[in-house]
Amino acid sequence: MSGGGSSVDQGRPQRIVLASANPAKATELAEILVDVGLGAELVPRPGVDEVPEVVEDAPDFVGNARLKAYALRDATGEWALADDSGLEVDALDGAPGVISARYAGEPGDDAANVALLLERLEAAGAESPSQRRARFRCVIVLAGPAGEELIAEGVVEGRIIDRPTGDGGFGYDPVFVPNEGDGRTFAQMSAGEKHAVSHRGRALRALAARLT
Repeated sequence: MSGGGSSVDQGRPQRIVLASANPAKATELAEILVDVGLGAELVPRPGVDEVPEVVEDAPDFVGNARLKAYALRDATGEWALADDSGLEVDALDGAPGVISARYAGEPGDDAANVALLLERLEAAGAESPSQRRARFRCVIVLAGPAGEELIAEGVVEGRIIDRPTGDGGFGYDPVFVPNEGDGRTFAQMSAGEKHAVSHRGRALRALAARLT
């Protein structure tokens, strides 16, 4: 996925502010960025007293990622990296999609979101693995202080199982089994195993390749 705005033509950013206010997601982003060798100093998101939480009301992942990246860039004057990601389930016409984190309402609650997802799949009569096809999609936006913008996307295909399995990860990880695995959910994998095939890992590797 190509980015709009200005290109990055003066080497890699030296410092990048992570726009995510989700601690688990911020930790995962930082781990993957170190793994891909981005080589920039990673700066945590300032507190909400300095930068208010961003209202994610765009209709798609790239729009929401842009909102977050631009807000942090404008507030800090630094390069800012934001992601927006979610789960798309075929039997639910692509839901929960952009509202994945708040599927069961505000404030977002992982267990409630998973429970609602399983309830709606059952109501839809989606019982076999082929009826439970799903994918995680992640869009990364890196916004620079001079108007630079890079966009990268990552997708991992898989299926939803009928009950949460595993203690790792976050979000829908306990019910998502990637096709490129050994039958375990993301929540059963080590961080490294998950990053190797995850939507977020793929998006960040694509971003790093473009910055090289």
